[in-house]
Parts: sequence; structure tokens; C-alpha cells
Amino acid sequence: MLAKFIQKLRKKHNLTQEYLASALGISRPTYMQIERGERELTITEAEKLASIFGIPFEDFRRAKDSSITVEIKKEKLKPKSEKQEIRISVPQKNLEKFKEVLLYVLSKVGGKPNVGEAVLYKLLYFIDFDFYEKFEEQFIGATYIKNHYGPTPVEFKIVIDDMIKNGEVVKVEGKYFNYLQRKYLALRRPNLDILSGREIEHIDDVLARLSDKNAKEMEIYSHEDIPWKTAEDGKPLSYESVFYRNEPYSVRNYEDEL
Repeated sequence: MLAKFIQKLRKKHNLTQEYLASALGISRPTYMQIERGERELTITEAEKLASIFGIPFEDFRRAKDSSITVEIKKEKLKPKSEKQEIRISVPQKNLEKFKEVLLYVLSKVGGKPNVGEAVLYKLLYFIDFDFYEKFEEQFIGATYIKNHYGPTPVEFKIVIDDMIKNGEVVKVEGKYFNYLQRKYLALRRPNLDILSGREIEHIDDVLARLSDKNAKEMEIYSHEDIPWKTAEDGKPLSYESVFYRNEPYSVRNYEDEL
């Protein structure tokens, strides 16, 4: 079977799924479908893999066994004017869930001296993007843009202003080690009926890993994550890029899924 043959060659050459997915221009989950035999290769992809593994195309196509026939789908050429479809183009917004996630985060770590607005931005970013990498589903689905200090949730100001107006949070401005800091404290408990057990567990995991970092540490840490590194200044970060993460940012064990 070609799928097992590819997996065997990848391991023989000590190559990662991430590397081959990047070489083929696809996401890691899509590449994993190839190794599981759930997705056929295009001719271009097959030729690329044969070249990477250093074997003739015909040997690769036959998995070194002439009795095995491998069907390879021909690529369909698309007009240049046709846009390439991606799984997530504009994330589905869920502002009510945004509020409850924010209240939950504030109830857990909002009282920490280091957790001001800048740290909150990064915590929300990792909650959203880590969840998407783990489950290939949207959580909050906020839009995060690339700025000098790291990922910034576009919807944050609208949500927080509404929550302040409704008496759900209070804004406190002060200093943290001589730096101006804007903090938010929760005035009501989060509605946990809106969050699933899996979502709460996920938030707790992110907070356990990152909530002790200060604003500068979070800035530096977020700047090395692939979604931020590959985005253009002032433009939205792509959720799809989480599938190209390296350690320590990747939160999904792809090898266990084979």
C-alpha cells in the first residue's frame, strides 16, 4: 500500500510530517490523510515525494512492487482568477462565548499582578489558536492581527467596552514595575453553561502554561509562533498556519494519530 510505503520512507529518512507537508504545500492533517490512505496523491505531489526520497518516480508509484497498482488523481487546473479555497477564511465570531471565556480567564488569573491587557491578548490568542490546532474547530474564533507587541484580538475593545457598560467587568489602570498597565477585574461569574468541559479543560491548560509570564515575556514568546511569524504586519493571523508549528508551540501529537 502506497500510504504505508510513504510512512516507511519518511521514517527511514528521519523526516517529520510537518516537513513533508510544508514541501507539498499542504497542512499536516491533510498530509496525515495521505499516510493513512484516506487521500490520494496528485501527480505533482507524487513526483515531489519521489524526489525528496531520492527514488525514481516509477519505483515510488509502484511502491517498489510491480504487482501493486497505485491510482493517482490528475490535478485540475483552476483559472488564475479563481481564489483558492481554505478551510477558514473569516473565522466565525462568537462574541457571547468571547465574553464568558474572558470572564473565566479573569476569574482564574485576573488578580495576578502580571496579567494586564497585553497578557490577556496573548492568552486569548493561544486559547483560540491552540484549540484550533488540537481539534480543527473554532473556539472563540476571534480575528487576531499582527502588531509590534504580538497578536491582538480585533473584537476585544468592542466586547470589553460592552462588558464595562453592563457592569460585568471593571477597568483598573496602574503601574507594573514602573510600566503603565491596564487591568480588568470580573464583577460576575462566567456562565459555564456556554462552555463545554473540553473547552474549560483547554483554557485551564493554557493558563497553567502561560499565565505566569509578564507582558514582555508573552510578547517574545508569541513572536516565535508560526502564525505570527508568517503574517504580514497589520494583517490577520491565519488559523491554518498552526499546522506548521514546531515545538514548544505545537500542542498536538500528530504521531499518535497514525
